[in-house]
Amino acid sequence: MKPSEKLLQKIKEEQAEPAPRWHFAVKNKLLWAAFGLAAVLGALAFSVILFAIQQTDFSILSHLSHSGLELFLGLLPFFWIILLVVFLLIAMYSVQYSRRGYKFTLARLVGYSAALSILLGTLFFIGGGAQRLEQAFAVHVSIYESIQEKKVKLWSMPEAGYLSGEIAETGLDAFQLKDFQGKTWTVRYEGAFIPPVVLLERGEKVKLIGEIADDGAFAAAEVRPWGRMGNRKGEVGSRKRRD
Repeated sequence: MKPSEKLLQKIKEEQAEPAPRWHFAVKNKLLWAAFGLAAVLGALAFSVILFAIQQTDFSILSHLSHSGLELFLGLLPFFWIILLVVFLLIAMYSVQYSRRGYKFTLARLVGYSAALSILLGTLFFIGGGAQRLEQAFAVHVSIYESIQEKKVKLWSMPEAGYLSGEIAETGLDAFQLKDFQGKTWTVRYEGAFIPPVVLLERGEKVKLIGEIADDGAFAAAEVRPWGRMGNRKGEVGSRKRRD
């Protein structure tokens, strides 16, 4: 018996009926809806990745020791990177199994899905939505460590030459700094590199590169703004504890 005859016989025996046309139409629409949703969610994840990159000082990589490098790797937004990959896979799957998905090669599926998420994510990041999304996530998900908290961790290693906090009092060639753990330091900055964006005024948040001079004193070689792109005071402490 020919394969075609076997198939016809099996259909008769099982009394199989063709699926209605609306079934395929609904399935196709659901697949494209899944693609759109995955692309948008992937864009949100990509925008937060851009925000994390913006907040990271890659220039200090050359200063980091082995343990510091491990800490730096801990700053990478692996959670959002994983989400981006998952949503890209969902978007690719949705298109591939749609009615005309057979026309797309794997390379095209990857390219189109990634390009759409990158474009939308970049626009969302430029509009300031990434920072708000990341902060909202930090507020509502207790186990999530925010980008700002990771940033504080990196810049709270005075023994390794990294210190940050808020200027409490200013003076000639020195100022009082309250770090993010609540300790007060006397920071000497004579001869230090200070970019024009840093005003060294009370209430300003800064990050320092230098070394501990003695107990409670820090000699700064560089004084940098805590925030980036004009946001001098940053967003430290933005997480609202639900205690």
